[in-house]
Amino acid sequence: MYRYDEFDAQIVRDRVEQFRGQVARRLSGEIKEDEFKPLRLQNGVYLQLHAYMLRIAVPYGQLSPRQMRRLAKIARNYDRGYGHFTTRQNIQFNWVALKDIPDVLAELAEVEMHAIQTSGNCIRNTTSDHYAGAAKDEIMDPRPWCEIIRQWSTFHPEFAFLPRKFKIAVTAAEHDRAAIRVHDIGLHMRERDGEVGFEVHVGGGQGRTPHIAAKVSEFVPESQLLDYLEAIMRVYNRFGRRDNKYKARIKILVSETGDEEFRKLVEEEFAAQRDHEKIDLPQAEIDRINAYFTPPALPPKPATSEAFEKAKVADAGFARWTRANLHPHKVDGYSSVTVSLKPIGVAAGDATDSQMMVVAHLAETYGHDDIRVTHAQNLVLPHIALDDVYEVYRELDAAGLATPNEGLISDMIVCPGLDYCNLANARSIPVGMAIQEAFSDPDDQADIGKFHINISGCINACGHHHVGHVGILGVDRKGEEYYQITLGGRADEKAAIGQIAGPGLKAEDVPSALKRLVDRYRELRTSKDETFIETFEREGMEPFKEVIYAGA
Repeated sequence: MYRYDEFDAQIVRDRVEQFRGQVARRLSGEIKEDEFKPLRLQNGVYLQLHAYMLRIAVPYGQLSPRQMRRLAKIARNYDRGYGHFTTRQNIQFNWVALKDIPDVLAELAEVEMHAIQTSGNCIRNTTSDHYAGAAKDEIMDPRPWCEIIRQWSTFHPEFAFLPRKFKIAVTAAEHDRAAIRVHDIGLHMRERDGEVGFEVHVGGGQGRTPHIAAKVSEFVPESQLLDYLEAIMRVYNRFGRRDNKYKARIKILVSETGDEEFRKLVEEEFAAQRDHEKIDLPQAEIDRINAYFTPPALPPKPATSEAFEKAKVADAGFARWTRANLHPHKVDGYSSVTVSLKPIGVAAGDATDSQMMVVAHLAETYGHDDIRVTHAQNLVLPHIALDDVYEVYRELDAAGLATPNEGLISDMIVCPGLDYCNLANARSIPVGMAIQEAFSDPDDQADIGKFHINISGCINACGHHHVGHVGILGVDRKGEEYYQITLGGRADEKAAIGQIAGPGLKAEDVPSALKRLVDRYRELRTSKDETFIETFEREGMEPFKEVIYAGA
């Protein structure tokens, strides 16, 4: 995990004091809200439906126990006792008083955290695979490159005021868990003839006009990556639209220019860089950053654990949880544990201050001081010995954090919607809870298998509805909330935008429609091993559309 040097620490402290003065002037009335807005956005402060919201950066989704405890303290002392983990691997506090935000930022600075570039038309938090450094299927750990990109992009003077916000994701596993193809830039680490480099995808995104990214380069060597990223950013800064915010994202530029022409523009810009313009990224610096991410020294363990196997036999709830919430580790005798933030009746991604303290304790006691935030709004303890998994489960269960549903139908991505957001057209949280209730039986969920439902309260798609196996979009129709259903989306290496099934449904009709859809899937699947998305891709829209509207 990267540690701040003296320059990082001073920059963050200076920013806190600068913003403290700006907040004081806003509270005194010296500056008005429209003047304050660009200042607060540079510090991760939004004005939502009922209050200011503070979004805190969690670079590449990694937290230490010390940082998690500080987040718990902030939730307890400045908010309403909880925080909300987001699809950008960040955390939001929805009820912090404006007068307290400088104090919150000062407390964050003490544990090497901040809210810089979590909003505004700049390069946002770089995200990654939540199992990075532990995943059995990765070629190497992508986090050092996320950190290099973070250092390059923070306060970059040329890219501080882009046409629109900009998001980058990096993965190094064959199975894409970072959704790189729906990012402005997605980087997939590859190895070719003994050399490590990056497959580069550009122009992905969701929102009003969803797009899957175009592959712009098959292979960019490590030493050239930052120069290549600069070339992409300069093309975007030069040609990206600024006259219409709905057409300002790089996905529109790539789409309207065409993949080949955009690729040509990037290559020309890259080739035009003169020697003195290139970024000096020597191998020694790459090695220095990599050293910060040296894997923990995991004591050797046998591939199987007698204690683990006995606990599964003795405790059926534990056995069910292990089937859903454990992920293979690259080291024998260890596993990565998903801490589900999707229990029945709780807003997706919410964690209380006491729950955060439990996770911090478990990471410190059993997990080698490592916690991850996933883009699906859960947490991960990436390095847990199989011998310790049952004790971890028991403590999670006591804290309400042992829901056995990772990747299952109740493990939904849900945006805050109209309960919080002033951009939303409809509520998301109550609809998600109603769906969870309809599929609350753990055995039923296990039988359904991998099934991703994503819910957004407006077209901005903060709930990633476009890439859910089932996407649900809240729309306003003459003051009444309706929910449009899309099918067939996915965010992995086979990324696809979901197809609209038909007209919107009333909120109360959504759970029963999904019940009929799931029943049809069970009828059509070739075996219990065939997932819903595989069945949909084989059968197409019609058999599912028919049952969605059967009760209309």
